[in-house]
Amino acid sequence: MASPIVQKLQAEIQTLEHELNHELPKELKRARALGDLSENAEYSMAKERQDFVSARLMQLKNRLADLSMINMNNIPRDRIAFGSKVTLYDVDRDVEIEYRLVTSEEADVSKGLISTTSPIGRGLMGKKAGDTVQITTPNGSREFEIRSVLTFHEQP
Repeated sequence: MASPIVQKLQAEIQTLEHELNHELPKELKRARALGDLSENAEYSMAKERQDFVSARLMQLKNRLADLSMINMNNIPRDRIAFGSKVTLYDVDRDVEIEYRLVTSEEADVSKGLISTTSPIGRGLMGKKAGDTVQITTPNGSREFEIRSVLTFHEQP
Protein backbone atom coordinates (compact mmCIF):
# COMPACT_ATOMS: atom_id res chain seq x y z
CA MET A 1 0.00 0.00 0.00
CA ALA A 2 1.46 3.33 -1.07
CA SER A 3 1.74 6.16 1.44
CA PRO A 4 -0.71 9.08 1.16
CA ILE A 5 2.02 11.36 -0.20
CA VAL A 6 2.95 8.84 -2.90
CA GLN A 7 -0.73 8.47 -3.83
CA LYS A 8 -1.08 12.26 -4.01
CA LEU A 9 1.97 12.58 -6.27
CA GLN A 10 0.79 9.73 -8.50
CA ALA A 11 -2.66 11.32 -8.85
CA GLU A 12 -1.18 14.68 -9.84
CA ILE A 13 1.15 12.97 -12.32
CA GLN A 14 -1.79 11.11 -13.88
CA THR A 15 -3.83 14.33 -14.18
CA LEU A 16 -0.97 16.27 -15.75
CA GLU A 17 -0.07 13.44 -18.14
CA HIS A 18 -3.69 13.39 -19.34
CA GLU A 19 -3.61 17.15 -19.87
CA LEU A 20 -0.25 16.98 -21.67
CA ASN A 21 -1.14 14.06 -23.90
CA HIS A 22 -4.83 14.69 -24.63
CA GLU A 23 -6.09 18.19 -23.81
CA LEU A 24 -3.14 20.39 -24.77
CA PRO A 25 -2.63 18.82 -28.23
CA LYS A 26 -6.30 19.58 -28.99
CA GLU A 27 -5.87 23.18 -27.80
CA LEU A 28 -2.74 23.61 -29.91
CA LYS A 29 -4.48 22.17 -32.97
CA ARG A 30 -7.45 24.55 -32.50
CA ALA A 31 -5.12 27.51 -32.03
CA ARG A 32 -3.09 26.63 -35.17
CA ALA A 33 -6.31 26.58 -37.16
CA LEU A 34 -6.86 30.25 -36.25
CA GLY A 35 -3.99 31.27 -38.51
CA ASP A 36 -0.86 33.36 -37.97
CA LEU A 37 0.98 31.85 -35.01
CA SER A 38 3.18 34.93 -34.42
CA GLU A 39 0.19 36.92 -33.11
CA ASN A 40 -1.94 34.06 -31.83
CA ALA A 41 -2.51 34.45 -28.09
CA GLU A 42 -4.33 31.13 -27.74
CA TYR A 43 -1.41 29.28 -29.31
CA SER A 44 1.14 31.11 -27.14
CA MET A 45 -0.80 30.36 -23.95
CA ALA A 46 -1.24 26.69 -24.87
CA LYS A 47 2.52 26.38 -25.58
CA GLU A 48 3.35 28.07 -22.24
CA ARG A 49 0.98 25.70 -20.43
CA GLN A 50 2.55 22.74 -22.24
CA ASP A 51 6.03 23.84 -21.08
CA PHE A 52 4.79 24.35 -17.51
CA VAL A 53 3.05 20.95 -17.39
CA SER A 54 6.14 19.21 -18.79
CA ALA A 55 8.39 20.86 -16.20
CA ARG A 56 5.98 20.06 -13.34
CA LEU A 57 5.73 16.44 -14.46
CA MET A 58 9.51 16.11 -14.41
CA GLN A 59 9.63 17.65 -10.93
CA LEU A 60 6.91 15.31 -9.60
CA LYS A 61 8.49 12.21 -11.13
CA ASN A 62 11.87 13.13 -9.63
CA ARG A 63 10.26 13.63 -6.21
CA LEU A 64 8.46 10.29 -6.50
CA ALA A 65 11.77 8.61 -7.36
CA ASP A 66 13.42 10.29 -4.35
CA LEU A 67 10.66 9.08 -2.04
CA SER A 68 10.90 5.52 -3.36
CA MET A 69 14.57 5.50 -2.34
CA ILE A 70 13.75 6.03 1.36
CA ASN A 71 14.54 2.83 3.21
CA MET A 72 12.31 2.77 6.29
CA ASN A 73 14.76 0.39 7.98
CA ASN A 74 17.38 3.17 7.95
CA ILE A 75 15.17 5.51 9.99
CA PRO A 76 16.60 5.66 13.54
CA ARG A 77 14.66 3.95 16.30
CA ASP A 78 16.11 5.94 19.19
CA ARG A 79 16.09 9.59 18.07
CA ILE A 80 14.11 12.13 16.06
CA ALA A 81 13.91 11.46 12.33
CA PHE A 82 11.38 11.44 9.50
CA GLY A 83 7.96 10.34 10.79
CA SER A 84 8.67 11.03 14.47
CA LYS A 85 6.01 12.55 16.73
CA VAL A 86 7.69 14.98 19.08
CA THR A 87 6.38 16.77 22.15
CA LEU A 88 8.31 19.98 22.82
CA TYR A 89 8.23 22.57 25.55
CA ASP A 90 8.73 26.05 24.07
CA VAL A 91 10.75 27.72 26.83
CA ASP A 92 10.22 31.27 25.51
CA ARG A 93 6.45 30.95 25.15
CA ASP A 94 5.86 28.61 28.12
CA VAL A 95 3.75 26.23 26.03
CA GLU A 96 3.89 22.58 25.04
CA ILE A 97 3.73 21.80 21.31
CA GLU A 98 3.39 18.53 19.41
CA TYR A 99 4.81 18.08 15.93
CA ARG A 100 5.17 15.23 13.47
CA LEU A 101 8.09 15.40 11.04
CA VAL A 102 6.93 14.81 7.46
CA THR A 103 7.95 15.50 3.85
CA SER A 104 7.70 19.05 2.53
CA GLU A 105 4.63 18.04 0.48
CA GLU A 106 2.75 16.90 3.60
CA ALA A 107 3.73 19.84 5.84
CA ASP A 108 0.84 21.76 7.44
CA VAL A 109 1.85 23.64 10.58
CA SER A 110 -1.80 24.21 11.57
CA LYS A 111 -2.12 20.41 11.90
CA GLY A 112 1.22 20.00 13.67
CA LEU A 113 2.92 18.58 10.56
CA ILE A 114 6.33 20.15 9.97
CA SER A 115 8.79 19.38 7.23
CA THR A 116 12.10 17.74 8.00
CA THR A 117 13.63 20.55 5.92
CA SER A 118 12.02 23.41 7.91
CA PRO A 119 14.21 25.26 10.44
CA ILE A 120 12.54 23.51 13.40
CA GLY A 121 12.54 20.15 11.61
CA ARG A 122 16.25 20.40 10.80
CA GLY A 123 17.02 21.53 14.35
CA LEU A 124 15.23 18.51 15.85
CA MET A 125 16.69 15.82 13.59
CA GLY A 126 18.90 13.38 15.50
CA LYS A 127 17.94 14.70 18.94
CA LYS A 128 16.50 12.63 21.81
CA ALA A 129 13.96 13.12 24.60
CA GLY A 130 15.53 15.22 27.34
CA ASP A 131 17.67 17.29 24.95
CA THR A 132 17.37 21.07 24.83
CA VAL A 133 17.79 22.73 21.44
CA GLN A 134 18.23 26.33 20.31
CA ILE A 135 16.71 26.79 16.84
CA THR A 136 16.90 29.88 14.66
CA THR A 137 13.60 30.47 12.85
CA PRO A 138 12.55 33.35 10.58
CA ASN A 139 10.93 34.89 13.70
CA GLY A 140 14.13 34.68 15.75
CA SER A 141 15.83 32.18 17.99
CA ARG A 142 13.71 29.75 20.06
CA GLU A 143 14.62 27.30 22.78
CA PHE A 144 12.84 23.95 23.06
CA GLU A 145 13.05 21.13 25.55
CA ILE A 146 12.28 17.79 23.95
CA ARG A 147 9.78 16.13 26.29
CA SER A 148 9.01 12.95 24.33
CA VAL A 149 9.77 11.25 21.03
CA LEU A 150 7.67 8.60 19.35
CA THR A 151 9.62 7.35 16.33
CA PHE A 152 8.16 6.19 13.04
CA HIS A 153 8.71 2.57 14.13
CA GLU A 154 6.77 2.95 17.39
CA GLN A 155 3.61 4.37 15.84
CA PRO A 156 0.60 2.22 14.95
